[in-house]
Amino acid sequence: MKKLSLLFILLVGFSHAQELTPAEIALISQGDIASALPIYQTTEAHQHQTLLRLSQDIDPLDKNTAILVNRMKESLLLTDGGVGIAAPQVGINRKVIWVQRFDKEGEPLEYFINPVIIWKSELQNLGPEGDLSIPDFRDQFYRSQVIQLGYTDLKGQRHSEIVEGFTAVIFQHEIDHLYGILISNKKEKEGSGEYIKVDAFKRSDALTR
Repeated sequence: MKKLSLLFILLVGFSHAQELTPAEIALISQGDIASALPIYQTTEAHQHQTLLRLSQDIDPLDKNTAILVNRMKESLLLTDGGVGIAAPQVGINRKVIWVQRFDKEGEPLEYFINPVIIWKSELQNLGPEGDLSIPDFRDQFYRSQVIQLGYTDLKGQRHSEIVEGFTAVIFQHEIDHLYGILISNKKEKEGSGEYIKVDAFKRSDALTR
């Protein structure tokens, strides 16, 4: 049953992927398409608003998706120790992320299109997090120890896997970006009563109804 639910969520997400807008295509293809895209910062008002928006599904078979994926990797490689990046961080509110896989031999960087957290463990760990888009900010956050992830690759093939430990933390952080959740706002609102937790799986599941 769980496999059927996952397949349904991924199929619906793929079918509802809207075409990239002319503005998005222009941003993705600006300059040398083999080079890095600038990483958006919360210190710039327009860029901050982009980081706070909800992202949409993207068509993995669109040629511009492959360009975006490759340029995002170049952006991440230019950072000083970055372990993940989400498309909103380069100005594109679409569901694409890169994650360094500390749970795999060689600790490779891997991309994920339209990622969905299907399940999270109740067991959580507390650990430090920073953000490429938030200068001079670092704090402690609780994250689930284990997650089940669904995603698509550039061939349109759908996958599911279980991830745990620090790599699971990175996935949760980057998928938060796709829902406009920044760790600075999260920390500020958690203790104020204004903060309402957004569960990435529940948000995705709601879109299928």
